[in-house]
Amino acid sequence: MLVSVTPLLSLLLLLLLFPPTPLLAQDSSVQWVTLRGAPLSHLLLDMEARLLYVGGVDHLHQLSLDLELISHVKTGPHLDSPNCLPPIALKDCPSARPTHNYNKLLLLEQAQGKEAGSVISCGSLYQGTCEKRSLSNISQLLYQSTNPVDTQFVAANDPHVSTVGIVLTAGSGVSGEILRFMLVGRGFTGMGLGDIPPITARRLYPTVYPQRAFTQEDELGKLIIGSYSEYDIHFVKVVAFNNHVYFLFSRRDVRSKMEYRTYASRLCVSDRNFYSYVEVPLLCHGGYNLVRGAWLGLHSGKSTMFLVMVAGWTSTSVATDNSALCIFGMMELDAMMERVRESCYTKGGRSVKGQEEAYVVYTLSSNCLTLPQVSVSEYPCGWEHTPSPIGSVEPLLAMPTFTATTQLTAVATATEAGHTVAFVGNREGRLHKVLVRSNGSGEVYGNVLVDSGSAVNADLLLDTKQQKLFILTNSRVSKVAMSSCEWNIDCQSCLATRDLYCGWCVLEGKCCRKHECQRHLHANHWIWSFDSSNKCLSVQSVQPANQSKDQQTEVTLSLSQLPVLTVADSLSCVFHHIPPQPAFINGTSITCQSPKPALLPLLPTESDHIILPLSLTFGDVTISTATITFYDCGAVSRLNQTSQCLACVVSVWKCSWCPLDQQCTHRKRCPNEHTTLSQKDSTGPTQCPQVFGLHSSSLIPVGLTSTVVLMAHNMDIFKDEAPYVCVVEIEGVEVNLAAIAHKAPDHTYSFTCSPHQFQYAMSRLVYSALVFLKRGSRRIDALPGLQLHLYNCSAGQSDCSQCRAVPKEYGCVWCTESTASSCVYNQSCADVPADSCPPPQITQVWPLSSPLEGGVLVTITGSNLGMSFQDVVSGVTVAGVQCPPQPEEYKISTRVVCKLEASENKRTGPVIVTVGISPPGRSKSNFSYQDPQIMDVLPDKGPRSGGSRLTIKGRQLLTGQTSQISVFLGTKPCYIMEPVSENLLVCQTLSTNQTGKVPIRMLFSKAERTVPNVMFHYVDDPVITEAMPTESYYAGGRAIVMSGRNLDVVQHPVMSVWVEPVAVQSVKRRRRLALLTAKQLVVFNGTIATVSEHCTVLSSFQMTCPTPSLPPDVKVKDVWFQMDNVRVHYKSIKFSGSGFFMPMLESVDFDHGKSFKYYPNPRLFPLNREDPDAPYRFKAGGVIAVEGEDLTQAMSRQEVTARLGDQECEVKTLDSTHLYCEPPEVQPMSVDASSMLPRFQVQMGNLQVDLGMVQYDTDSLLPPIPLAAQIGLGAGVAFIILSVLIIILMYRRKSKQALRDYKKVLLQLETLEINVGDQCRKEFTDLMTEMMDLSSDVGGPGLPLLDYRTYAERVFFPGQQAGPLSRHLDLPESSRHTVEHGLQQLNNLLNNRLFLVRFIHTLEEQQGFSQRDRGYMASLLTMVLHDKLEYFTEVMKCLLQDLVQQYVAKNPKLMLRRTETVVEKMLTNWMSICLYSFLKDVVGEPLYMLYRAIKYQVDKGPVDAMTGKAKRTLNDSHLLREDIDYCTVTLNVLLKNEAEVQPCPVKVLDTDTITQVKDKILDQVFRGVPFSQRPAAGSLDLEWRSGQAGHLTLSDDDVTAVVQGHWKQLNTLQHYKLPDGATVALVPRSQSSSGTRFNQVFQTGERTPMLEGEEEEGLRLWHLVKSSEDPEIPKHRKSSMRECERAKAIPEIYLTRLLSMKGTLQKFVDDVFVAILSTKRPPPIAIRFFFDFLDDMAEKYDIEDPETVHIWKTNSLPLRFWVNILKNPQFVLDVQVTDSIDAILSVIAQTFIDSCTTSEHKVGRNSPVNKLLYAREIPRYKQLVERYYSDIHSAASGCYQEMNSTLTELSGRFASEMNSHVALHELYKYINKYYDQVILSLEEDNCGQKMQLAYRLQQVAALVENKVTDL
Repeated sequence: MLVSVTPLLSLLLLLLLFPPTPLLAQDSSVQWVTLRGAPLSHLLLDMEARLLYVGGVDHLHQLSLDLELISHVKTGPHLDSPNCLPPIALKDCPSARPTHNYNKLLLLEQAQGKEAGSVISCGSLYQGTCEKRSLSNISQLLYQSTNPVDTQFVAANDPHVSTVGIVLTAGSGVSGEILRFMLVGRGFTGMGLGDIPPITARRLYPTVYPQRAFTQEDELGKLIIGSYSEYDIHFVKVVAFNNHVYFLFSRRDVRSKMEYRTYASRLCVSDRNFYSYVEVPLLCHGGYNLVRGAWLGLHSGKSTMFLVMVAGWTSTSVATDNSALCIFGMMELDAMMERVRESCYTKGGRSVKGQEEAYVVYTLSSNCLTLPQVSVSEYPCGWEHTPSPIGSVEPLLAMPTFTATTQLTAVATATEAGHTVAFVGNREGRLHKVLVRSNGSGEVYGNVLVDSGSAVNADLLLDTKQQKLFILTNSRVSKVAMSSCEWNIDCQSCLATRDLYCGWCVLEGKCCRKHECQRHLHANHWIWSFDSSNKCLSVQSVQPANQSKDQQTEVTLSLSQLPVLTVADSLSCVFHHIPPQPAFINGTSITCQSPKPALLPLLPTESDHIILPLSLTFGDVTISTATITFYDCGAVSRLNQTSQCLACVVSVWKCSWCPLDQQCTHRKRCPNEHTTLSQKDSTGPTQCPQVFGLHSSSLIPVGLTSTVVLMAHNMDIFKDEAPYVCVVEIEGVEVNLAAIAHKAPDHTYSFTCSPHQFQYAMSRLVYSALVFLKRGSRRIDALPGLQLHLYNCSAGQSDCSQCRAVPKEYGCVWCTESTASSCVYNQSCADVPADSCPPPQITQVWPLSSPLEGGVLVTITGSNLGMSFQDVVSGVTVAGVQCPPQPEEYKISTRVVCKLEASENKRTGPVIVTVGISPPGRSKSNFSYQDPQIMDVLPDKGPRSGGSRLTIKGRQLLTGQTSQISVFLGTKPCYIMEPVSENLLVCQTLSTNQTGKVPIRMLFSKAERTVPNVMFHYVDDPVITEAMPTESYYAGGRAIVMSGRNLDVVQHPVMSVWVEPVAVQSVKRRRRLALLTAKQLVVFNGTIATVSEHCTVLSSFQMTCPTPSLPPDVKVKDVWFQMDNVRVHYKSIKFSGSGFFMPMLESVDFDHGKSFKYYPNPRLFPLNREDPDAPYRFKAGGVIAVEGEDLTQAMSRQEVTARLGDQECEVKTLDSTHLYCEPPEVQPMSVDASSMLPRFQVQMGNLQVDLGMVQYDTDSLLPPIPLAAQIGLGAGVAFIILSVLIIILMYRRKSKQALRDYKKVLLQLETLEINVGDQCRKEFTDLMTEMMDLSSDVGGPGLPLLDYRTYAERVFFPGQQAGPLSRHLDLPESSRHTVEHGLQQLNNLLNNRLFLVRFIHTLEEQQGFSQRDRGYMASLLTMVLHDKLEYFTEVMKCLLQDLVQQYVAKNPKLMLRRTETVVEKMLTNWMSICLYSFLKDVVGEPLYMLYRAIKYQVDKGPVDAMTGKAKRTLNDSHLLREDIDYCTVTLNVLLKNEAEVQPCPVKVLDTDTITQVKDKILDQVFRGVPFSQRPAAGSLDLEWRSGQAGHLTLSDDDVTAVVQGHWKQLNTLQHYKLPDGATVALVPRSQSSSGTRFNQVFQTGERTPMLEGEEEEGLRLWHLVKSSEDPEIPKHRKSSMRECERAKAIPEIYLTRLLSMKGTLQKFVDDVFVAILSTKRPPPIAIRFFFDFLDDMAEKYDIEDPETVHIWKTNSLPLRFWVNILKNPQFVLDVQVTDSIDAILSVIAQTFIDSCTTSEHKVGRNSPVNKLLYAREIPRYKQLVERYYSDIHSAASGCYQEMNSTLTELSGRFASEMNSHVALHELYKYINKYYDQVILSLEEDNCGQKMQLAYRLQQVAALVENKVTDL
């Protein structure tokens, strides 16, 4: 271990000893250095000292401009708390902790007089105090306050809140001395001092005692804001311009729509009191409303503000990725500010049209005025009497210059050659270069990757020369060159960069900035790359462009944009590598001499020219390049030997031909003769001597002597008598024939070649041979393509028709001789040629059948089938039917293809072909017209994905060509898979996108056949919904049972396993794979194999598959089921409890998307382990115990079979190490002929293990006993046998009776199990039908969600009839104003965190402050602070930290378990607020569906109206155990409204009370209507309307009620004997109507039965069962009766009702739990935020036990919120929760909380029934919870800004719903009650004394109730 650590330690030591050095990034233009203190926040440049300063977390760095580290200082962490004032001491500040110091300000202060300059650094520690450090060495501290006062708190003490600042210098205005101060803008933090204004002035110099640096003094000014926290100001930049200071920030527009906007505000530098404050909204079109970076620069010579702005997310400060660069002219901004100032000074803020254009911002009690007009000019910076601060109503508008979809974060600008360049950084670490045009539009011309994935900080800095850009990212400082011109080495690459900084310096030959080119002021010397119209200096033309290599000439170059040169400048021409030639300038042309021929390089072998580069140079710099071609005329003729003269004369070069010398030259005349042929001759190339044609025929038959005559012209050139020779090339051999010349009068020549008999070996009709003329040894040019056409008539003409079909000009005839007939040349035939051909001969016809409709193509082959298509066009008949031939398929004499016509009936006959007048040819085989028929098609249905193999049976199916036989299902083809036979065809279906029945069509060419009344049915693809079990041994053979739909449509189901060898190596693996059973399908693919097993389809919804057996050395990659064309991967099958009670599958653990697992085969040890070959001795009546390992890992008891010989050994028990089976009582027979003893074998799937022989212990096997001993033993035992016989008989009788009883009980239990399963399925089906009808209402108006106000009231104040949310402040009008003013001051006090925390702790310390008071006070605080949820959250976190600290000292696991403190109820309320939207959008629908499912199930069974017990429930204490006879009755209900309606059928029970009937009727009639909007059942009467009886009003209690002793039964439908189908009506209850004494009280949707009246009369009401608490029964008998009642309630009987109810509701319970705990959608930000907080608390207090953190999370979310919602859905939904429903919800809620615990879920016989009910599901739910917690923990931490934005949005959305004045008044009651204790607590606190909190509370008391104070 030491060896591996040593290099790491060495690396760390190197990093500590040596400072970081600059590195080069992937983009070589970026140089960077990594620094400690991420995230780095500020970058500062001292241009004079050429130093950089960097501020980060706990670190400050000083760098050189080369990014070398000069100095470093550590600034944290230190002991601090944002809620305590410095100096920090633990005894005064218990919440103090080691805290990181975030750098908030980094400013440069120049030297002033004797005072040296400094770096001002402000951090987040100690309430944002500042310090001064040396400019030369930041480790030297110049100033720091050891005991800062509250006026020295400068920066924001929160890392996430922005702070900006600027150092200014001005005269004091009194004594003329210099005053240096710092203007600071900071956002609201809500921690520490809450009254620090957003903009303040801080003194820097002079600081003469008692003055201190950084103090906020009255004479320096500050911006006062009312309700500071509401504005959520985010400062971005502060700049100075023209004696003004401008702040750029974004904030919430509280005045109008509460949306966030960007503002620019202005202050005069000389304004000490901020009278000059003016702000204007800035709006950039496109919805860009949040500023993220700013830069003050120049654009078109004018000062301009460049802003990077982003589009906010709805009405929050959360930035989206859509962003833009927007520019605002400072002149326009100042003009608008002056206009706004003038309007507010002199016009009351109104425009000429009377519209408001200016106002006093920040809700101060001041308004715009109408002062004299001179006030504007006399008070340019305002005064005491002028209104301030002033804001503009209308924004200053701008159009986006550049937009991006990645969030922009920073901007800086520079001016280059009169152009404005903007450098824009984004959050992905990329820098864009943007040209800003004069019209404000922009163009991106480049980008640089600075730091991938790290946002560019807003602090972008330029160096003094504007050559480098310094960029700050998360942990790096980078230096980027503004341009990289020097990288481009030529003009083309330079101009291609289109870099605004770069251009090509022509005479210097470099790419550079304009001022770097020495002659850039002269025309055409510097070519700007950004102008796309600019081109590099290029040669337009070269004259001459081509010249002979054998001559030297003058070359002229024409150029464009030639730069202006001086007299002293000289240019040169360089040809390739040849020494330069001087160049002479003539206007735009340059002239130079070409090189000498001897200096030119050699020409390539196969070319007649060479192209050389030509460069124009200025000194060593190449200005431009071109090319020039040098050619060689001699090479032209050498490369064209066949036509040298012609090639020379027509060459592209200027060449001439010398015919006598046979030479091609560049000279105009031949050197040694007078005749020269060239292109300039008027006759052109025809002057060349040339053979131009044949005088004889070009067709020459072989075998005959022929003479060839050639024609030529221009032969007069030759004067000598050289001989001529004709040359014919035949198959590569030259045949030389002497030629005799003859000159014609027209000067043409004919050359007669000597006669010759030509031959060629190739077997083809014609061979073309090349022919030319030679004069001596020199070849005369011949016309291209001049050839002789030799031909052989006998080649390829095998019969008469083919011979006669040869064109007549060849002279071929069919010659009939005695020996044989053949095709020969007519002059070679010794006999008379045949003038006609023999009759046609047919050798083959295919096919030999056709449907009656014809259309089949028949191919006829043979000989003499005509010399042309016209010969057979009408001469083909098939079986007597005309068959028109197809011209495109006809081959002369050998093949005819015809298309059959239809025949009216079946027929058979030969094929006849007639050619001309010759006798017809007749085929030997007959052709048949037949009528194919389809008899049957199997199967008749298949999946729409295809893959089904159809078997079509019929007659004469093999009709016509097989290629023309096709099958269609509807419009989809069915591919024929096997060869078609006469009676059978097999095809495979294709996929389709529709289901339904389609016709089956079989096409025989154009004939179509169908099966009458038979259609193929495309059904939905097979779907597998469940597949169990989920594991197997490698031996395979385990039956996987799959459930689904449409499984019976699959023909070839297969279970496949994709395996891969663990090590791809040995032959052993291949051997093992080869030993797999023959029925398995093994497909190899390299090193991967697929092993498959065929499955068995049992029904449409069930299928079984044996698992494939695998070798042990493979790894399972995937498992799937292949069902024809449908593949279902095992992982894709969703395992979800269907709600069915399946006792046989006890080990099934339902889950979503489980993977199938293979386990190694189990080990089974021999029965006789000591001697496996010896038999195992067994005593009859016992069990055989088998030992092993991993027996249950992939096998259950029911799947294991054991055999002993020829009989089965019944397996009784199976665990992981033992198998117990009960063999037969008599030893079975052996099945092995080699042994008499039976062998014991165990079968587990495919795994069969022989565990040895078994021998029963019998008398025959005992050793023999002597006869005397046997007689004595028999006599001795006889008496014992006789005496025991009677006892045995009696015992046997009893045991048989017990056995019969036992079997009877087993049968009952088995029947009970089957009945419960069937009942569950039926109930679930009925319920799903009902819920499907309901689902159409849910999701829209049918989901009865409560509005937020009602929801909050029920959660904050549960059980209260009229909570503070519903009340109004009841005060006398005389004191109302004063009291409300006092309550407002109390509200301000509550917004002080120190006061609020002290106030809460003080009240919690009081003994009289009860737990109920704590919860009530927490809800009141929630109401008051609902519009400031960010602050509320911070206070809650502070109190929770105190709570954690308390419990850490005791038992941390108990924290948050109960609501014993104020903060715990605050947490409940906070969760309720933050999760309201999640409740509505996600959980509301499944929760409502669960409620409706419960109500539907409960109402289907009897419910006791008095006790609330129900037959259908999950709660055993609310189970109606008695068997109540009841039946369902359907009532036709008439609801009386304005008009009669049609009767509405409603199902009720005859055991229902009248009130229960009315409730069910209202549920049906007002389905989808919220409960609160329905009429109450008590306000309506139920009338039975009958024809004879008229109208009878039914009620629960009337004179007809049955009274028995002290008991009076409520009336039911049974009591009134209402028949099924009776008509009833609900009518409004009349005042005279006798009301029932069974009243109902509704409160928050709950119903509680109450007893009235009858109790006073001594009568007790009952409905279905009487209460056991009979007052007349003595107490000692009551207990015994209760015991009897419990004894009667046999759990096995009544548990089935609970199981049935549980199974029916299971799906809906799962849906709710999954909706709550699913991580498929991002969890609410509040949960992520709070869980992160709990994790931080655990880390802070060193709590390493994960169980503790799990308990905290469970207690804070599931226990505190979700359980409350599950038990009380009426908190969210407008529904009625009855006692019976509440009892069921309590069980579900308890199950949910049990699932969230970490303790192991153990159940036993004494466990509560509800735990037994969900014993199987709770482990699954636990996995859900653990995965939910884990996913939240592993995900990115909740963004603080995102959480704040969410809280801000919630504050604005629901704040108006809160009745804050009532809540404040209620809170004051607690202050009044504990007034002295609160005052004393505030006075004892040091910080409270500084803030005068006690004094402010006394003011509140004086206003609210005139309390006498010490004021």
